[in-house]
Amino acid sequence: MLAIARDYLGEAIPYRATLFDKSAASNWLVTWHQDTALPIVARVNNRHWGPWSVKAGVLCAIAPASALSRIVALRVHLDDSTRDNGPLRVLPGTHLRGVLEDSAVHALAAAIAPVECLTPSGAVVAMRPLIVHASSKASGGRPRRVLHIEYTSSVDLGDAVTLALG
Repeated sequence: MLAIARDYLGEAIPYRATLFDKSAASNWLVTWHQDTALPIVARVNNRHWGPWSVKAGVLCAIAPASALSRIVALRVHLDDSTRDNGPLRVLPGTHLRGVLEDSAVHALAAAIAPVECLTPSGAVVAMRPLIVHASSKASGGRPRRVLHIEYTSSVDLGDAVTLALG
């Protein structure tokens, strides 16, 4: 996994992992969005960072595109990702447009044909946090479990901001 992340970032430091477990018992819809919040060690007074929040006891901030460009997520598929189990959908090329307002995200979703990331179990999908993405609820009984691991090229994100590891 580190070798794959290094292909995108050069240096690669894992800082967060999330297990997505979509099943008949736990099924959800994710609307079109970008991943813009990062876990931060300490709050700074800088107009490029924020708003600030605390999520599960961790200080987070909406990050500028310059910081988000230093990140890649690798998604390890523990099950086949099919049309029926709520696969990741992306709008190609949108990661190059910077941090977008909600209205711009909705406009892009109406204008760009989405690509479904249909993958076999064991496959790895790489994605940038600024790619506009979504997923539907699962319509079948098959689970979709994905281990989503985020990597950064440096914990120093500029502007005296340090990424929190954990």
